[in-house]
Amino acid sequence: MAAIQTAVPGLELRWAKESDVPLILEYIRQLAEHEKISDQVAATEEILEESLFGLKPAAEVILAEFLGEPVGFALFFQNFSTLLGRPGIYLEDLFVRPLARGRGVGRALLAFLAALTVERGMARLDWWVLDWNEDAIRFYRQLGAVAMDEWTVYRLTGNALKGLAAEAGLPS
Repeated sequence: MAAIQTAVPGLELRWAKESDVPLILEYIRQLAEHEKISDQVAATEEILEESLFGLKPAAEVILAEFLGEPVGFALFFQNFSTLLGRPGIYLEDLFVRPLARGRGVGRALLAFLAALTVERGMARLDWWVLDWNEDAIRFYRQLGAVAMDEWTVYRLTGNALKGLAAEAGLPS
């Protein structure tokens, strides 16, 4: 796969391949450490290989390399807006190594995702940011992103997820 040139000299983006799984997992762990949720990382190389490169890939990954060295990634997947009647892209993770921050890497990754969203005929690009991550919030606002403050995220996992699923009476 050919590298994708960016407006930042020395910075290239490329699609991840299966041999990049260890690097992707490293980025996931570094991001989780930054977000103070390292104890929640259950992903393994095997899980990521299946989820990203198996028969039914659940997400896509773009990697950023500065002068040939890996410096960041974006992991994303398709979502859908019933209001717009069109799909979009949901950015699950964006991570830039600390030494590469402030050099346009994050902006280049988001610009690529915005272009991909438009190219694919999708309606929007969504992501979450932790309330305490003021640097990221400032960065996203500079891009023109708008916080969806009137929405609260809910999640079912573990026993709560299994308990509700059991009510459906479907074989598990």
